[in-house]
Amino acid sequence: MPPLYRHEFVENFEGMIAFGYSRSDDEKSLIAFLQKFSDDDLMRLLSPRLSDGEIDKLVNLLMGLLKKHLSDGEYHRYFLKAP
Repeated sequence: MPPLYRHEFVENFEGMIAFGYSRSDDEKSLIAFLQKFSDDDLMRLLSPRLSDGEIDKLVNLLMGLLKKHLSDGEYHRYFLKAP
């Protein structure tokens, strides 16, 4: 079974991660930054070091953005990868 989740953008990203130059650069930088942030090795290293409060803040921020900007169908299709 092929993997459900991909991080191809960061593998091909040739720019630098920088914010504040243009909306387009910000969007590309955000994608690359978050894909680097969610790397399995980094998350195994970082997650045990986060406090309960830091985990709650991060999850609440990300879930709030998903709820604000995605329909229920988009959430299930793109985040949960549910059929």
